[in-house]
Amino acid sequence: MTSQKIVPCLWFDTQAEEAAKFYTSIFKNAKITETTYYGEAGKEQHRMPPGSVLTVAFELNGQSFVALNGGPIFQFSEAVSFQIYCEDQEEVDYYWDKLNEGGDPDSQQCGWLKDKYGLSWQVVPTIMLKFLTDPNTVKSQRAMAAMMEMGKLDIAALQKAFDG
Repeated sequence: MTSQKIVPCLWFDTQAEEAAKFYTSIFKNAKITETTYYGEAGKEQHRMPPGSVLTVAFELNGQSFVALNGGPIFQFSEAVSFQIYCEDQEEVDYYWDKLNEGGDPDSQQCGWLKDKYGLSWQVVPTIMLKFLTDPNTVKSQRAMAAMMEMGKLDIAALQKAFDG
């Protein structure tokens, strides 16, 4: 049980355990904390086999999540995404490459990607936040324009655009 008051619950068809294992394999400070299983109760509503995984609680860098096997009723959309702030290009490349394995190549823009489960992530170098909030709007707009043309963000190219 987590001490966080707000915990994202991610709805999967039947891949909650697989997804939790995938995500915890990517983040260095990550673990699965609890797994619950469907029983006979409510079988008429949930239609899941007794003994199959109901939820998997896991943590990524101290953030708690719950993955739920709820059936095919709902799908992920870009309306919700998780941001990963990265200190350098090596970290951007690491998360981008790992999360993008088996993902949707047509969903990549401005540092966003959709993983193989359809969940959206934003892999963002922290310097991009400095570029976008710089009081020199000419410089910040150049960085913004460069970002809009990218899938995976390239810090050197963003810096070059920012500098003019």
